[in-house]
Amino acid sequence: MAGVRPVPAVTLFLSPFPMKNPELEAIAGRWWYYSVELAPGWRTRGIYPDDMPMLPRMMMRKADLNGMDCLDIGSMEGLMPILMRRGGANRVLATDAVPHCLEKMRLLPEIYRVDFQFRAVGLMYDLAAKLRDFGGFDFINLSGVLYHVFSPMHVVAGLRPLLKKNGLMLISTNVVRRADYSMAFNRGGDFQSETNTFWYLSIPMLEYMVRYFNMTPIDCLYQPAAASEEAGAETQAGYLAVMCRANDDPGSAPPDPWAAQSWAQSWEYRGLCDQDLMRGQARSTIRYADGGPDPAGGIDLLARVAEGPDVVTAGIADSHVLTLDAFS
Repeated sequence: MAGVRPVPAVTLFLSPFPMKNPELEAIAGRWWYYSVELAPGWRTRGIYPDDMPMLPRMMMRKADLNGMDCLDIGSMEGLMPILMRRGGANRVLATDAVPHCLEKMRLLPEIYRVDFQFRAVGLMYDLAAKLRDFGGFDFINLSGVLYHVFSPMHVVAGLRPLLKKNGLMLISTNVVRRADYSMAFNRGGDFQSETNTFWYLSIPMLEYMVRYFNMTPIDCLYQPAAASEEAGAETQAGYLAVMCRANDDPGSAPPDPWAAQSWAQSWEYRGLCDQDLMRGQARSTIRYADGGPDPAGGIDLLARVAEGPDVVTAGIADSHVLTLDAFS
């Protein structure tokens, strides 16, 4: 997109000199998003309970990242990039709007003996233009982002061209469990008081958006959340993580005739989703779920959530806690 200039990436790598304990102590006492083990028995305190499931982590474990190029959107201290590298990824790019966790990101590769790159991208729009110099990715994690932006579709439109053909994109976001195609606005903090939270997509809306951007949902996990008093008991909210497979031939499988016409004629689609970059991507060989075949035609997200089971609690390995012995 004209006027977008890539910001140089920062390479985060293991240092030959271990950090002295006073420095470790100082940084450990700061605010942390994730709970991270910095030394045996010495852990930071993140914002989540230890038994709260981290659905994107659980889903990513089923993807074979060995030798793959991976992109993580909204990385915070870098839990997911670390696990990507420990899972065998060839190249990992971590991103965030601003480098607010960069000092902690410099620390963790030393401790976890991995390396990855980081780039601050500003607002999460037009990412294909901002990250074009990195080429394409076999696996993209877009989790915990879409409810924080004014326009979820704009974000996916800008990111989708970076995904290789047959690649995997993990999309995880807050949803409302109802059968229409809509987005519920967090009016007055109805769903949560966090001031950067705007939208809860209905589950069918999320699925349609996935298919509209030339991907097929192949797996999901759902975690229910109690509806707030303001939103009303009839509004069932939750968090949904969806593994999506990129179509080999972008434009070959529209969800309906209207979508096909929209691809061809919509100024938004043609202007925000770089068709040349998307069609020019190489084909990924990334495997999912032990390399078995994807479900034909994908899955119906609303039906799958109704089937259950819901994910309610988790052990440390499936949580927002990163321990020294964790490799997935």
